[in-house]
Amino acid sequence: MNLSIVGKQLELTDAIKAHVESGKDSLSKYNLDIISTRVVLSADEKNGKKGFSAEFAINLAHMNTVVIKQKDKDLYAAIDLAIERAKKVLRRHHDKITNHKKKEEVVDMPSFDDADEVIPTRLLSYKPIEIEEALTELKESGKQFFVFIDMDDKMRIIYKRSDDKFGLY
Repeated sequence: MNLSIVGKQLELTDAIKAHVESGKDSLSKYNLDIISTRVVLSADEKNGKKGFSAEFAINLAHMNTVVIKQKDKDLYAAIDLAIERAKKVLRRHHDKITNHKKKEEVVDMPSFDDADEVIPTRLLSYKPIEIEEALTELKESGKQFFVFIDMDDKMRIIYKRSDDKFGLY
């Protein structure tokens, strides 16, 4: 990653450059393709008050350039605030890429010819049971859920919740 530091109306010391470089290194932890970073540090004096501004322009691959401007009375504080804002933007972009855009795998269903016909049938070995019986069966088995047919001939699922209570679907 390329880094260029420019000072406007102020002299860049080695300490200032080292501070900016250490902040830039913290931006690489998000594993984004950062092509280059341009930092413009400037001193402003308005109405007799002295202030500093830090502008970070971060060029990312496959994304628009991220520009962050921060002003403060202290140069190091302006740099730190700009770096924190840059971290926030890059973290959001990283989370968006890794979490929100995942695609689910598509499972191919077997194809049937016109001659093949699928007829759903109910197995005779399944007899309807009461919900209390299904709860007892679930507790004895130690499993997470139990599928059964209730007395109204509906398929039901009883399951153990994370708070050690039971749910019925």
